[in-house]
Amino acid sequence: MKQPNYYAIISAEVRYDRNLTAHAKLLYAEITALLNMNGECFATNKYFSELYGKSVVTISKWIKELIENGYVTTTYKYKEGTKEIDRRYIRIIKGGIKENLKGGIKEKFKDNNTKVNNNITYSNNKGRFKKPNIIDIDNYCRERNNNIDAETFFDFYESKDWKVGKTKMKDWKACVRTWEKRQTKNEKGMSKVHMHLSSHIQAKELLKKQRQ
Repeated sequence: MKQPNYYAIISAEVRYDRNLTAHAKLLYAEITALLNMNGECFATNKYFSELYGKSVVTISKWIKELIENGYVTTTYKYKEGTKEIDRRYIRIIKGGIKENLKGGIKEKFKDNNTKVNNNITYSNNKGRFKKPNIIDIDNYCRERNNNIDAETFFDFYESKDWKVGKTKMKDWKACVRTWEKRQTKNEKGMSKVHMHLSSHIQAKELLKKQRQ
């Protein structure tokens, strides 16, 4: 992938934040360079992945760092009449980047975002499966208040080329709910085992006392 030649800014607040890895700081700078005039960047994880030669999973981790430390937020636009994501927006919410959007740099940012976003294509095929990223999965799991680890879920289906058995996955959220049901069933099963063991131990203790 041809590397872009635009400017990027890392505010002092981000540069010296010890809670951020160097890679997350670099990604923050990349995002600022892609902001449009509304302060939004909608480059995909795949774009960043190809740009830096890292996996989509790794990019998701860097973005998650920025979200958890309060530097960016993500929102999603869904295709009309569906729950399929059409576009993700990344917004800077901390770090003072808006104060830097002046003069030539402001125009440069506009040009940066236009070039990149013009190269991003989105599928208009309704019902076509779109692979989620770790943040998508994590957000959905939080909504459902389950204990499913988003990274584990992603890695599992990534290794299977997002297939359920031999069939291509159609709805990853349905798979999350299936994992959720299995998790609840396993927890109930373990609870019964613990109760059985506890009863068994109590019975042995009682028998021991009676023999004394």
